[in-house]
Amino acid sequence: MALQKIILAGRVFTGENWLENYAVLIGGGVIQDLLPVADLPAGVEVESYPDAWLVPAFIDLQIYGAYGKLLAVYPEPDALVKLNEYCRSGGAPLCMPTVATNTYEVFYAAIDAVRDYWNQGGEGVLGLHIEGPWINPVKRGAHIEELIHVPSVEQVRDLLDYGKGVIRIITLAPEVVTPEIIQLIRSYGIVISAGHSNATYTQAKTGFASGIRAVTHLYNAMSPLLHREPGLAGASMDDDQVMASIIPDGHHVDYAAIRIAKAVMKERLFVITDAVTDTDEGEYPHQRKGDKYESGGILSGSALTMHASMLNLVRHVQVDPGEAIRMCSLYPARVMGMDDQYGKIQKGYKASMLLLDESLELIKLL
Repeated sequence: MALQKIILAGRVFTGENWLENYAVLIGGGVIQDLLPVADLPAGVEVESYPDAWLVPAFIDLQIYGAYGKLLAVYPEPDALVKLNEYCRSGGAPLCMPTVATNTYEVFYAAIDAVRDYWNQGGEGVLGLHIEGPWINPVKRGAHIEELIHVPSVEQVRDLLDYGKGVIRIITLAPEVVTPEIIQLIRSYGIVISAGHSNATYTQAKTGFASGIRAVTHLYNAMSPLLHREPGLAGASMDDDQVMASIIPDGHHVDYAAIRIAKAVMKERLFVITDAVTDTDEGEYPHQRKGDKYESGGILSGSALTMHASMLNLVRHVQVDPGEAIRMCSLYPARVMGMDDQYGKIQKGYKASMLLLDESLELIKLL
């Protein structure tokens, strides 16, 4: 039998409700049981945190680099080590490194880097999120216009074959690619997310009907919600099969706009950091400006961690703490079809948890 231990905290958030006087029995990295303190078995090591709250750990599905190394500039395992360390420092032991619009050579090198990282025993990296280059130049944001293009089926198939098992998310503009390409990407088990798009409401809904199930950074770099043309933003809110990420730093999206989207989308809205790092190298130089990043004077990424994101939701958007935690844990897991393993403290789930104090400050990742 796997070595067992007990984690005891003042409160436990299961992902559904808060429990007091409960503890978690762990064995082999899996939650074996959730028990009242009075029913704990004897002879098992106990870690006690009576003044802390035990909650599910976070998952970041869009982050580009950390500690001076963008993955696109340094497609090597060390960049992923640094990125994983940064994510863990913000309560996210699982992350999805992301490469924005670039050359295919850079995408292939990033795929190789993820494989090398895994082969060296690296943990926490779920795969690769490729954002672009099959996007709309009208909504490119900080993406490089010269590299944006409409792909051929052969280009898509070559990339998918090379990245099989590594590429997990692709952000594209639904109005730019053909239905054949959407079906091809889906056949590889990849999550397709609509983003950097100028799609009309009808085009967006057509893309959703063809199997696009996510939207990348709601409001940002997309056709807006207007009263005569609801655009991609409006279609996202109006389709109950679609989940959307959002960047809660107060710069990418006004907190009031997050509150409005949350009221409409409820469990379909989840958090990403979209975090970058200081660099003067490569196609995407980023300079930190206060608590955000810019590239050539354009907002280009956040300085968030997932924990900071959760705090912003509670403090500035007035989201209930339990729901803010779900937006950073359970809902990202749901996007990836991993919500039967992550995002809850429940029997049979992975023991992916963290401790918060009563002010929601991060104590440590377990």
